[in-house]
Amino acid sequence: MITRIREVRRARGMTLDDVAKACRPPTTPQTIGRLETGTRTVSLVWLNRIADALGVDAADLVEGGGEKAELPVMAVLGVGGAVAPRRSAVVVAPRPKAGQVAITVSASNGDYRAGDEIWCDTVEPGGFAAALNRDVLVPRPAGRFLFGRLIDRDGDRLQLLPPGAGGRQQIVANPPWIAVARKLVRAL
Repeated sequence: MITRIREVRRARGMTLDDVAKACRPPTTPQTIGRLETGTRTVSLVWLNRIADALGVDAADLVEGGGEKAELPVMAVLGVGGAVAPRRSAVVVAPRPKAGQVAITVSASNGDYRAGDEIWCDTVEPGGFAAALNRDVLVPRPAGRFLFGRLIDRDGDRLQLLPPGAGGRQQIVANPPWIAVARKLVRAL
């Protein structure tokens, strides 16, 4: 059986030691490493233990075990606003839906803290009205983004209020899509 344990573990930002300690009962990092590389056979019991430690379903750890449980990171939110990530990244989700994307927060900004993941549903222009008073990610030319609360929609123009105090209202005309924040994932 070909597993995706290493791929999912790395996407979750966990080390072998983190996963070993999160297993119930705890195990060693060497054992997790052997299970990842296939030098030790992965039983159903081990697959379930590791899936619980990673916070995913066991099917997500098996190649061809269903749809991939990853959301592409579309933007990184920091003090200066939302920017495109420097390198491609994914966020592991329990069950991503078609059209979902994620935003990772690199520095605290408004109600968002460093390390947060914001899961978003992409919406076409016909659905923009349903996103009023919600936090949204709006694409800009040249791979840039705006992130903020959608406070008004006037025809094809959207008005956003950035998170945090003192932000100035931004107006965007004719965005091809927006991503509406649906879920905040915050590590405890």
